[in-house]
Amino acid sequence: MSGSYTDKTLYRAVGQAIRRYTMISDGDRIAVGLSGGKDSLTLLAVLEERRRWVPIDYTLAAFYIDLGFPGRNSDIISAYCREKGYDFHVVHTDYGIRGHSAENRENPCFLCAHLRRKRLFELAYEWKCNKLALGHNKDDIIETLFLNMCYSGKISTMSPSQIFFNGKLTIIRPLAFADKKLISRFAQDKNFPDLVNPCPSAQNSKRKEIRDMLDRLYRGNKKIKGNIFHAMQRVMIN
Repeated sequence: MSGSYTDKTLYRAVGQAIRRYTMISDGDRIAVGLSGGKDSLTLLAVLEERRRWVPIDYTLAAFYIDLGFPGRNSDIISAYCREKGYDFHVVHTDYGIRGHSAENRENPCFLCAHLRRKRLFELAYEWKCNKLALGHNKDDIIETLFLNMCYSGKISTMSPSQIFFNGKLTIIRPLAFADKKLISRFAQDKNFPDLVNPCPSAQNSKRKEIRDMLDRLYRGNKKIKGNIFHAMQRVMIN
């Protein structure tokens, strides 16, 4: 595979995750959940490119859930995906508005995310997809661990591969071994559309608090992120 150092490093990380968790098999039809951010656009670009040179035959269908906030994000991402020739679909909803309604002010992110995930499950079924690929990266997985420990009192996080509905659908996260900084460099190199997150909770969420805390830790010791990530895979009960 030709390409820049960033490309090779990212493709290597994705390949390692896919092989370790047997994420993609011959004949898979994969729904890709697009948020409009650099992570999910990177995921779609990488999975589309890998189809050209891996000896596995699979197909992709990308879905963008418009949450109902004002703005032109759905138009921008639609134009971009049409230009690239992706099999792409927009689904318009009011999930973001409902999540931030007066009767749900305590936890708008939970309801919005729940509704979006449910709709993606439905779309995967409707389009006969047996896999659903999401753009969560290594940093997201670590942040989710700390979110659950601090606010739910449990040690758990997102799995790189998770089976649902008695094996009818599997969620895969091919970016699970990729750092967000690597993805940011890749997105910049590929000139992805620059979309502004219209969610009013984007800068005030519990996840952002955890992210800021972890960033301070990482600045103090470069080994901390890797140690946390490896520790999640080696939980021991003493």
